[in-house]
Amino acid sequence: MSEADDEERAGTDVPTAGAEPGAARRGPTWLILAVVAAALLVCCCSAVIGLAVSWRTGLFGG
Repeated sequence: MSEADDEERAGTDVPTAGAEPGAARRGPTWLILAVVAAALLVCCCSAVIGLAVSWRTGLFGG
């Protein structure tokens, strides 16, 4: 085996000199967190709207 074979097997998993550790993971992590936050916001808002509509139509009244 030569050094060229080792470099080919290493691929992009080996950080390059000067690169910040975890720099490649920051973008997707923030994207996932943004999607989760948006989903929670939509769920919570739809639940509040549903409760408000139910209250106004008298479904909770006695």
